[in-house]
Amino acid sequence: MELLLARHLWGIPETWEEAFPRIRAAGYKAIETPLPEPGDRERFRDLLDEYGFEYIAMVLTNGNTVADYVNSFREQVEISQSLQAIMINSHSGRDSWTESQSRDYFGQALAIETSLNTPVAHETHRGRILFNPWVTQRFLQEFDQLHLCCDLSHWVCVCERLLDDEMDGLQLCAERCVHLHTRVGYEQGPQVPDPRDPHYLPHLEAHERWWQMIWDAQAAQGRRISTMTPEFGPPGYLHTLPFTGVPVSNLWDVCNWMAERQSNSFRGRYNGIN
Repeated sequence: MELLLARHLWGIPETWEEAFPRIRAAGYKAIETPLPEPGDRERFRDLLDEYGFEYIAMVLTNGNTVADYVNSFREQVEISQSLQAIMINSHSGRDSWTESQSRDYFGQALAIETSLNTPVAHETHRGRILFNPWVTQRFLQEFDQLHLCCDLSHWVCVCERLLDDEMDGLQLCAERCVHLHTRVGYEQGPQVPDPRDPHYLPHLEAHERWWQMIWDAQAAQGRRISTMTPEFGPPGYLHTLPFTGVPVSNLWDVCNWMAERQSNSFRGRYNGIN
């Protein structure tokens, strides 16, 4: 199994023309970002080709009703395919929906997925259907074809604890995970100030245990490629100093540090880096 490293564009101030060679030089092989605006899509695809990047499309469903969200999903996955995405990461639905509404959404979204040539991962994200472990487990048990982008930092924040008391549920999630965001959360937020800080070593090591469960499950399934994005975000995910708004750490350095650390861990276990 090989690891495909993706870099998100969230918090990168440069133009694509400036950022893409820098990202490529840092060792990333894919870009993960929401769909470009219509007038920018050809330019975006051309730059992906120029620098040899794969594309992981982020789909941000929206609307007022379940039907709106389903239509939003359908429209965005179709555009993702036109841009030759290798993976679609969907922020699906709303946390305020009833389970009946969420069930309706997933039933329709998964039916749409059957017509796609691109795998879809539904992200474990605050504000969305899969915002906590227990809701997610129930839907995984109900829908055999539901697959995840695991960003477990959100759950640490929502649950206000590390998740080692939820290992059975985490194992089920690991078995359905097709894409991974390696950000470290803590009890009061989805992003520690800096994962290199020894004060947050217990949080880093807990997340790494869960990520290892995911990789082990993927390897057991015979998966050839595992995709990973070290998705640390800018302010207000990234902590800032009071009054000045100065970030407490360098976002570029943090993402690269996490990418390198997890690449080394992956290589040591599976001997593969794409």
